[in-house]
Amino acid sequence: MNLETQYLGLSLRHPIVASASPLTVDLDHILRVADAGAAAIVMASIFEEEIAAQEVHDAALFETGEDSHPDVNGGYFPAVPQATVLDGRLSVLRRAAEQAGVPVIASLNGCTQAGWVHFARKLEQAGAAAIELNFWHIAANPDETGAEVEERFIAILKAVKTEVSIPVSVKLPPFFSAPGNMAKRLVEAGASGLVLFNRFYEPGLDLHPVAPEADAQLSTSYELRLPLIWTGLLSRRLQTSFAVSGGVNSGEDVVRCLLAGADVAMATSALLRHGSGFLSTMLAEMQAWMEARSVESVAAFKGQLAAHGTAQAAETFLRDQYRRILSSTPAFGQ
Repeated sequence: MNLETQYLGLSLRHPIVASASPLTVDLDHILRVADAGAAAIVMASIFEEEIAAQEVHDAALFETGEDSHPDVNGGYFPAVPQATVLDGRLSVLRRAAEQAGVPVIASLNGCTQAGWVHFARKLEQAGAAAIELNFWHIAANPDETGAEVEERFIAILKAVKTEVSIPVSVKLPPFFSAPGNMAKRLVEAGASGLVLFNRFYEPGLDLHPVAPEADAQLSTSYELRLPLIWTGLLSRRLQTSFAVSGGVNSGEDVVRCLLAGADVAMATSALLRHGSGFLSTMLAEMQAWMEARSVESVAAFKGQLAAHGTAQAAETFLRDQYRRILSSTPAFGQ
């Protein structure tokens, strides 16, 4: 049975990728996930704000007392930390790339174009097999148009592509008025792959005490439906790699992703819930599904349920399914 797949030009022995999470933040955890059987690993995101905050803090320490007279023995400058947050993350990436035995993809979550470009260059130098641009943005400014948001994403991708030679994928939020068009424009701008989708973690409201509540809920397989729809709609129309992220909780979920046309399925919540060893269970479930149908390779069924016809036909199909879902539940039909 041949489980091999290609993603971002990388040859993977099977399509299950461990995506960015607390399990991929340090070297020990990354190596455990690799030993458990992940075909590739997306390292936990580097956040530009985190790096910038430390730079500001260190600069403030360095400037403390600059108008004072230096002490005879040591001067007035406090000791500046020798290793920064970024240094630590790059060191982990460098060693993981050398030791994991599988491709390590760097995840980058920036907030300025200069930051995206600067950190992408550093990640390539540290040995990343590819870079995943994690576009997480909420257009909270009512004066900002959707077109402005989209143009900024395109500009960031193009700027990064001019600075690095390794593959660059884009992890998208689903909050576009026309996700298909945005995906098409990103591919035309040079995206080697699309990850559908970035999960939006919403803060709640705690009443005891009254304050914002930051609690992360692990995904369920039901959440897989949105990325499956868009992967199925786009995988035959755009010449790029596709990864499904959000809701991949079993080997059968991996099969669903492949049927829709994805090259890989990215697991996060399943591994946080069950441990990295659950990768072997997911892989066994996927193989069992293939064996029951005498399917000899991933290539033999990948994209089997992806949209074949026109965009209008796909839209009609989805609208029909929407109506069927509503009519199948008595409470909705009342």
